[in-house]
Amino acid sequence: MVVLKKKEMMQCYTFFLLIIVVVASAIPTKADDQKKRVKEKSLSDASHSEDGEHNNDYDHEAFLGKEERQTFDQLSPEESRDRLGKIFEKIDKNSDGFVSEDELKDWIQYVQKRYITTDTERMWKDYDISDTNEITWNAYMKRTYGYGDAGEPKEGDPVYEYRDMITRDKRRWERADGNNDDKLNKEEFSNFLHPEDAEHMREIVVLETLEDIDKDKDGFISVEEYIGDMLSDQKKGEPEPDWVVNERKQFTDYRDKNKDGKMDKHEVMDWIIPTDYDHSSAESKHLIYESDKDKDGRLTKQEILDKHDLFVGSQATDFGEALTRHDEF
Repeated sequence: MVVLKKKEMMQCYTFFLLIIVVVASAIPTKADDQKKRVKEKSLSDASHSEDGEHNNDYDHEAFLGKEERQTFDQLSPEESRDRLGKIFEKIDKNSDGFVSEDELKDWIQYVQKRYITTDTERMWKDYDISDTNEITWNAYMKRTYGYGDAGEPKEGDPVYEYRDMITRDKRRWERADGNNDDKLNKEEFSNFLHPEDAEHMREIVVLETLEDIDKDKDGFISVEEYIGDMLSDQKKGEPEPDWVVNERKQFTDYRDKNKDGKMDKHEVMDWIIPTDYDHSSAESKHLIYESDKDKDGRLTKQEILDKHDLFVGSQATDFGEALTRHDEF
C-alpha cells in the first residue's frame, strides 16, 4: 500500500478524498479553486500514517464519516461507548452478534456514500432554481460567480480574473452532462461535485491534479513539483521534514513508473486513483486486525468497545459527531 503524507492529504477536497463547489453569493476567491481538487479517492483527509506512526484520525473519519466526526468532545466516555455499541448493532446486519469483514466494509462504504448524498442534496437545494428539476449552466454561473452570461468571460467582465476557474468548472460540467443538454439532473450534479466517485469522471480528476501541481506547465509533474505541493506553506530556508526523504523515494520507486524523472497523466492516474486498491476493504481489514482479540476474523461488540479510541477517538480529539446523531440509531 502506498501511503500519502498528511500534509499532502490536507490539500485534498474537504470530502471522501472529496470535491466541493463554491456556493457563496459573492464571487469566489482563487483560494477556493485550490480547495476544489481531489488528489486521491481516499476515506479521509488525514494520512493513514504520519512520520512512520499509525494515525488514528484516518480510522475515525473512515468509520464515522467526514461530517460526523467533529463533536465527539461533547460526549462523556460513557455516552460515546453507549453510542458506539448502537452503531455496532447497525453494522451487524444479520444480528448474529458479530461484525464480519464484509459487514464492516459495507458500513464504511455506506458512510462515504452518505456524505456524497447529503452534500449533493444540500447543494441541489441551493442551486435548483428551475421547475424542471435540472440545473442549467447559466444558473450555476449566476449562483457561483454572480455572472449570468453563458459565454466565456471577456476582459472587462466582473469575473474575468476568474476565467481559469470558470473554464475548469465548464470542463467538469460538460463531462458530467451525460446527454449533452447543458443541464444537469441530480445524478449528473453529484458527479460534477464528486468526480472522484464516478468512473467516467476520473480523467477530470487527473487533469485537475496535474494542472495544480505542474507549476512549469510542461504537462508533467517533476519530483520537485511533487514535493513542493506537499510543502507549499514551508518557509524558504527551513529544513525539509524527515518524511520528505521517504516521499522522494516513493516518487522514484513507485510514482515514476517509466523512470524518466517525472509523472505523466497515466502515472498520475495510478497515483491518485489506483485501480488495484480498495480503500474500504483495506480499512475493514485493518480495523479487524487491530481489534480482533481472539483472532477469529470477526468482531464482537466488546472487542469494538475495547478499541474505542481506534474507532471513534477519545475526549482528547474532536472526532465522533456520528455518535451525537440520534437519527443514526
